[in-house]
Amino acid sequence: MIVDCHAHVSAPAKLWAYKATLLSHRGAHGRGHLKISDDEIRAAANTPETWEHGHLDYLDIVDTTIQLLSPRPFQLMHSEKPGKLVHWFVEECNNVIHRQMGLFPGRFFGIAGLPQEAGEPIEGVLPELERCVNELGFRGCLLNPDPFENGPGEAPPLGDRYWYPLYEKLCELDVPAHIHATSSRSPRVDYSTHLINEETVAVLGLLRSQVFDDFPQLKIVMSHGGGAIPYQLGRWDAPSVKRGGPRLKDKLKLLWFDTVLYTQDALELLLRTVGPERCLFGAECPGVGSTKNPDTGRYFDDLKPDIEAIDWLSDAEREAIFWGNANKVFNLGLEKADG
Repeated sequence: MIVDCHAHVSAPAKLWAYKATLLSHRGAHGRGHLKISDDEIRAAANTPETWEHGHLDYLDIVDTTIQLLSPRPFQLMHSEKPGKLVHWFVEECNNVIHRQMGLFPGRFFGIAGLPQEAGEPIEGVLPELERCVNELGFRGCLLNPDPFENGPGEAPPLGDRYWYPLYEKLCELDVPAHIHATSSRSPRVDYSTHLINEETVAVLGLLRSQVFDDFPQLKIVMSHGGGAIPYQLGRWDAPSVKRGGPRLKDKLKLLWFDTVLYTQDALELLLRTVGPERCLFGAECPGVGSTKNPDTGRYFDDLKPDIEAIDWLSDAEREAIFWGNANKVFNLGLEKADG
């Protein structure tokens, strides 16, 4: 069984047209009503868009059993004003994911987008988080550490008390936050680079703080292998050793990391750095990696063969990476026979 913990919804074009309409009238015409049929949702999951195959076909090609679906991050427009646009669009994204779960039972679990408004209190996202978990059956949420989207203004680091009301609610609901930035407003830093930068900053902000002392049950999953953390770990550890303080290396096991890294060498470095017991299979398929790798002839996001080829992993460790760790972190309730 393969559980992809990091996947984004393939939605009907009407969802993106709805967003464009909201941005055009800036809320002056009200929320409106998004009318999408079940057949249109089914078609979106089966029809190639910017990729070679449809979403469900890709899952069969790369042998993925179950995906945890969240909104497409670059679409979430957390920095837009007025903030009601953010809420309306995020809620509709979550509704589409919930409907897709029902139309393809056993194939998808929902991961909620949060209507984070740049510069506003984080308490504003809690009603939607509760709705998604308690009413729609979602198993976690995306958390954007930079709702300003690399534009004017800066959010506090994830160790700041600004985020505490959300952490408290996550512990109460017993669901994880999956750290994932959204868009980049800067022409100097593109979308993918911004994600890696923010994931790096997020790890440092959390592990240099008292968050896990205050919330020992908090579950945080880092996207894209934790950004630059595995590669640059020595740079942050050296000053800590010099001061005689705790090493970042020793704190990494407070976090979980997905495997959305598109080379075997990078996957091996992540697994050696944080341990297989802290890694969740993630491929973000279809997505950025849904292109044939000329070195292998496979899609970049076809990661199962790369993990299988790491000869120092035990069968139990591979099983934990492929589905066991996600089952535990996201409370999926799966048994091996399900796959």
